Amino acid sequence: MAVERDRPYGQFNFRVVIEGGPDAASTKAAFQEVSGLGLEITVAEYRGGNFKTNGPMKVTGTFKVPDVTLKRGVIGDPGTLWGWINEVRNGSQTALRTVTVELWDESHNGAVQAWKLTNARPTKYTGPSLSGKGTDVAIEELVLASERIDLE
Repeated sequence: MAVERDRPYGQFNFRVVIEGGPDAASTKAAFQEVSGLGLEITVAEYRGGNFKTNGPMKVTGTFKVPDVTLKRGVIGDPGTLWGWINEVRNGSQTALRTVTVELWDESHNGAVQAWKLTNARPTKYTGPSLSGKGTDVAIEELVLASERIDLE
């Protein structure tokens, strides 16, 4: 997928693919911003009483994936993502989806790197801030929690 090169890729060519959701090529899955992609591995310290040194050893523990935030302009299509949010809100355990964030090259020749979120579910929706004096685009925000992230 990724081709090694001297210059880093720009952050402005990406798409979000929601398995079982809207077509990634459509405006229904178009997002302005994605943040929070990452992974944190916990480390526990352990020192046995008979260790010859006073310092503890480090033991790898569990990992966790931070929440990922997606932002997009309000496009008047509440059914697509709102249906997913509603499924989770109503307690559906089958509403977990795979969400892939793909970084594309400048020529839009395909993904050069992708982050795959496994068993993702929406945990927070924030509607736009509205102002009669404002000129900004109305932005809605969706926060996803997932169980695993993989780099592809």
